[in-house]
Amino acid sequence: MADVSVAQRIRQLIVSGELEPGARVAEATIAERLGVSRTPVRNVIPALAAEGLLEPVGRRGYAVRRFSIEDSFRATELRCVLEGQAARAIAARGPEPVLIEALRAVLDEGDAIIAKERLIRDEQEAYAAMNMRFHTLIVDAACDALLAELIHRVYSVPFVSPGVVASTGIPAEEIPAVLQAGQRQHHAIVDAIEAGQPDLAEMLMRGHSAPARRTLGLDGPRGEVREVAL
Repeated sequence: MADVSVAQRIRQLIVSGELEPGARVAEATIAERLGVSRTPVRNVIPALAAEGLLEPVGRRGYAVRRFSIEDSFRATELRCVLEGQAARAIAARGPEPVLIEALRAVLDEGDAIIAKERLIRDEQEAYAAMNMRFHTLIVDAACDALLAELIHRVYSVPFVSPGVVASTGIPAEEIPAVLQAGQRQHHAIVDAIEAGQPDLAEMLMRGHSAPARRTLGLDGPRGEVREVAL
């Protein structure tokens, strides 16, 4: 089993509560539970800690971090406020053509992914990677070290980083529509930046947190754990 699939399954165990907050994450126990060797589990644990799902305990161990889905949503709102400042700064001074070219290339990649009627797990991961590149381009282009530091601090809250696949309670058939809505927002943000409209660019980026309530399972009953990137 690929490391990425092992990471996804551990995320699901954490969000579903099967791995309770404070529980130690033992490589051997998790590997046996997933039916894999200890190596892929060992490989993904540091990444899950970097995402904020795990926290160090003892000399070399990790435990499940205590957090709520509501915490993740509030942090996502804060992330989008901060990224809104980045988008405003770029639009206000006028974006470099090379930045717009890079953003459009990333958007083309995202468009190709969501054009498919059914998104399999690997394609959702590809969208998450594209999403991370999109947001990173904007944060880096703001050329504001303090702002970038604050944004990356918020990323440490579980499921807030744009490159993290967020486990949610939405039905699988709704995932393509959520990704399509997010992608439309991406296009609108780039259009505003390119047009030199700082107010609009900031507003659109701030509004990018709106789908998070649904994708994090805060609207309506939670069901089977699914994944989607914001």
